[in-house]
Amino acid sequence: MTERRSLLSGSTFEEQIGYARAVIDGDWVHVSGTTGFDYTTMTISGDVAEQAEQCLRNIEAALGQAECSFDDVVRVRYLLPDREDFEPCWPVLRRAFGAVRPAATMLVCGLADPRMKIEIEVYARRTPVPPRA
Repeated sequence: MTERRSLLSGSTFEEQIGYARAVIDGDWVHVSGTTGFDYTTMTISGDVAEQAEQCLRNIEAALGQAECSFDDVVRVRYLLPDREDFEPCWPVLRRAFGAVRPAATMLVCGLADPRMKIEIEVYARRTPVPPRA
């Protein structure tokens, strides 16, 4: 039977809306759209690059719970209300994904809170652990 497990980050949004930060489904890890909120303080920077950094810290924590890392990411989607904010994030995004080169898409769209300048979601494939002899 395929393992299916929800991972929670402690964000109040997960409880209020009814979703999980990530879902493990077999070898696949689906990380929800993740914003630049620091979930321990529920604060968010006004700077888009700092928000991108926090998005990635939040995503990295979820991937770690799933026993994988940015190296396992095969797909990333960037959502931004303002297309002009994307380029300032490139150095931050390159640090996380430059060596991995996942398939990527950037979409311009509204986000749930006007303070949010970027949201990032990823799909990762965990490396199966060989059975012990």
